[in-house]
This record gives sequence, C-alpha cells and structure tokens, in this order.
Amino acid sequence: MWTPEQRGRMAEIARKTKRYPSDLTDEEWERMAPLMPAPGRRGRPREVEFREVMNAVRYLVRSGCGWRMLPFHFGHWRTVYGWFRELARRFLFQTIHDVELMLDRERAGREASPTAAVIDSQSVKAPQAETRGYDAGKKIVGRKRHIAVDTDGRLLMVNLTPADISDSAGAQAILAAIRKRWPWVKHLFADAAYDRLKLMDKAAYLDFVVEIIRRRDGAKGFEVLPRRWVVERTFGWMTRWRRLVRDYERRIDVSKAIILVAMGGNLIRRNAHP
Repeated sequence: MWTPEQRGRMAEIARKTKRYPSDLTDEEWERMAPLMPAPGRRGRPREVEFREVMNAVRYLVRSGCGWRMLPFHFGHWRTVYGWFRELARRFLFQTIHDVELMLDRERAGREASPTAAVIDSQSVKAPQAETRGYDAGKKIVGRKRHIAVDTDGRLLMVNLTPADISDSAGAQAILAAIRKRWPWVKHLFADAAYDRLKLMDKAAYLDFVVEIIRRRDGAKGFEVLPRRWVVERTFGWMTRWRRLVRDYERRIDVSKAIILVAMGGNLIRRNAHP
C-alpha cells in the first residue's frame, strides 16, 4: 500500500504529463534531451520530434499495444518504429539506462559503480520469436531472460536466449559482459541452479566470487531468501510494463531494447521526481 505522501507525489507527476501516464514530464525530458542524436549537416531538416518518439515508445511498452495501434497523434507508426530501431542501434536506450542507474545509486548514497550483483533468470512466452525453446521446468515455450541486478534491484545486465538454455549457460555470457561494463563488481549472489562447474570456473577466471543462496532443508512453498528476493522484485518491475509480460518481439536486439526502455523509464522518473 502507498502512503499518502507517495500518492500525492504520483498525482503530481500525473498532472505534469501531457496525455498519458507514460508521457515524459519536462523534468524527465531535460535529462534525456542532451543524449539525443544531433541533426545532420546536410539534407532536409529533421521534422520528427524526439520527445514524441520517446513518448510513443514508452506508451507502447507501458500499455502493451502493437506498433500499428499507436495513437495517431504520435505520428505514423512506421516513423516511430524506424526511429526506435535507429536509436536502439546507437545504444541510446542502454546509455540512458546506465547513466540514470549511476545517478540513482549516487542519490541513494552509494558509489556510482556497484561491487555486488544478484543473477537469476525468467522464462516468458515468445509467440513471434525467430528462435525459441522449451523450458521443461516452467513448461514454457519462448525465451529466457538472464539478468544481473545490483543489491537494490537495478538492472545491470540482460542476456536473452531461447528458453531451453540452462541458467548456468546463460549466466556465462552475463559474467563476461559485467566484467566489461561494470568492472568493480566482484561478488555475485545466485541460487542452486548456478552451482555448476563450468560457470564456477569461468567466474573464478574472471575474478568473481559466487555465493550460492540455498533454501533451508525441509522448507516448503515460497520462502524469502536473503539477497535473492531483490531480483524477483526486479522481474515484478519489468512486468508492470505490459509489453514485457510476454516477449512479443521477433528479434532479440529489439526485445532487449524494450527491456531497457522500461527499466530506464523507472530510473529516470525516480531521479527526475525524487
């Protein structure tokens, strides 16, 4: 349940949006605008407004609608989709997310770069995926999201694979990517599914310490585990953006960009309206 103070803050943010709750407020756009591509020196002047493109993408991810069902005042859906693909190709959504993540950590009194992370995976149905697999444990045909988050639940890394890829195999790509992007991370928390020889060998090679958090002997049903509950909350944050309840994207790079739009949206709203 939200406190009266939190309800008042959300009502104030809602008043600042133009049409939809997903629209960028002026404060949020001011943080994002300097990262947008500069207009070209040659050719016809650019007519598209990047703020409207970002509003359209956020509306799609938040509401879960299809590209062709975008409200007409955002512009033609092909224009929005074309710029979405171009901005994803330029890693703009990744940049916005990572910058806001470091600022949010500093606002919380932490160092900008984390030193510990929690890893886990989530299998989701992917009816339109080019390649998908069957997760026998979850009985799901689709993709698997392998993620690493900091100890407060902020997304550090995501790796998308067919659902038949094991947790430990998917996590090996996560380890290599973390070492490049977040070099100060040393300690990893994981569940028993990651206690595999190849993963542990690679973790040791990359100078990680992996701590396996196990359930208590004889425990039945749901149990809150230290550190492990944080990553489950992150999956909950993801699925509040309805486009992420399933994986509707054909391409893995598009699916990853959609995740970054959602998680970056959470961070930029939190930073712009503390």
